[in-house]
Parts: sequence; C-alpha cells; structure tokens
Amino acid sequence: MKNWTLKGLVAGKATTNWPNSGDNDGQDGVAGMPIFDPKQCSLGCQTCVQVCPTKAFSVEKNNLDEVSVSLDYGRCINCQICVETCPSEALKSSPQRAMVSRSKSDLVSSDLEGEPEVNRLQSRISSIFRGSLRLRHVDAGSCNGCESELGALNSPFYNLHRLGIFFTPSPRFADVLLVTGPVVPQMKEPLLRTWEAMPRPRFVVAAGTCAISGAPFDFGYSGGYGLSDLLPVDIFIPGCPPTPAELIHGLLLLTDRIDQKIHGGRNEP
Repeated sequence: MKNWTLKGLVAGKATTNWPNSGDNDGQDGVAGMPIFDPKQCSLGCQTCVQVCPTKAFSVEKNNLDEVSVSLDYGRCINCQICVETCPSEALKSSPQRAMVSRSKSDLVSSDLEGEPEVNRLQSRISSIFRGSLRLRHVDAGSCNGCESELGALNSPFYNLHRLGIFFTPSPRFADVLLVTGPVVPQMKEPLLRTWEAMPRPRFVVAAGTCAISGAPFDFGYSGGYGLSDLLPVDIFIPGCPPTPAELIHGLLLLTDRIDQKIHGGRNEP
C-alpha cells in the first residue's frame, strides 16, 4: 500500500485540466471532421457525392436553379475518403474539432450565416443541472465503438466525476438519456420505456453519427434510424465514434457550461 501511495505522489496528477483551463483534451494527432468550403467546390465534379459511403453529401437546387453541394456532419463517419479524392480545395483535413450542436440543422453546411437558437426557459432549466448531472446510457444497436469512448470518460485522465457528471443504472434517477447506435426495431420499446421512466425535466443526447441519422446502418431491412425520429433530442454529438472530449463538450453544452461552436456547418473559433 505504501509503495502504491509513493508511486502516486511521484507520478502527480493524471487528470487533465481541460475544459476548466488549457486546451489539452488528449486529442492531439486525432483526425477531426473534414472542413468543407462550398465556395471552393467545383459543381461539375461532385466526386465527394459519389464516393461518400453514407451519403453525407447532397446536391441541392434553390429557387433560382442554382446548384450547391452540402455536407451533413450528422451523416459523416470521418472516413476521410472525400478529402483524399477531392480535386479542389473544397475539402481539407482538420485537427479535432467540437462538432457538437443543439440543433440538427447546424450540422449541415450552408452558405447562410447560422444564428444560435436562444431558448431562455431551456437555458434556465439547463443551469439547474450545472453542478450535478446523472446519465442513463442506452445502446440502441451500436457496434460498441461509442461505448469504448464512453468508458474512457471514467478513466483517471478524463475523470468525468470531477465535472459533477455521473452514470446511473436506473432511469428513475437519471436527468439525461444518452443514446448510442441506430435505433433498431428491437430496441424501440426498451428505449421508450426508459424515457418514460425518467423524471422531468429530462434531456436526450444522441451520441455518434448512427444515433443522429442512422448512417451508415439506415440502408437495409435490419438497419436503424436517427433518434430524433423517436424522441426530442437536445444535443447532437457526431462522430464515428465521437471522442471523449467531444462527449464532454456535448454534456457541458447541455448544461450551458460551454458555448456551441458550430453554426451552419462551420466551426467557429
């Protein structure tokens, strides 16, 4: 016991200070979501539309018959194929970025300037949970990639408890329903029962690309669909899987302890 105590004192504090101070979120060297600049896009190319395995890119026309390509980060699995095949400067790789949003529309790239939605009642309710937040996690059919990242939240490095956020096994003590994986038919009823058992006010977090849109498992008879088709989602955390830092960012955004950085598919500094 004395040897372990001595080793702990010599090693020092293992937990990161982020996000309270500094920017060391442990994500150095991790490839972030591709940066998409519609103004640099060659409309005659559409290579990204053809190579994307999850159909995250789409071609749209406005009332003036002007064609534009948009990227839905809610369907992006960060495979980087679009970056590798894009012949122009429209798509670039990036460092890890917090693509976390309160609305699904903010995950779609747009030429319009996005404005953050302000809900004063929602903000007041969120502030109540700043000191303590209880999570009930439900796997709605994931590949366990998101679960491995969730497990890292309780590691000494991230130490989610330091932020007053805890996992609970019972929905009756939970403030947040955190869902991973596409909602497959077999998990629809258990998911609704969990939601109904939670006390009010209650929140829903869709963690991972497949929980947001069902991609890439929304094609086929046994695939699932996005969580917002079943429950009202408060926070969208894209990624395949989202990193522990992004998961923490989403939970802090839920309680108004951090600002949303992405608007109209563009990540603001």
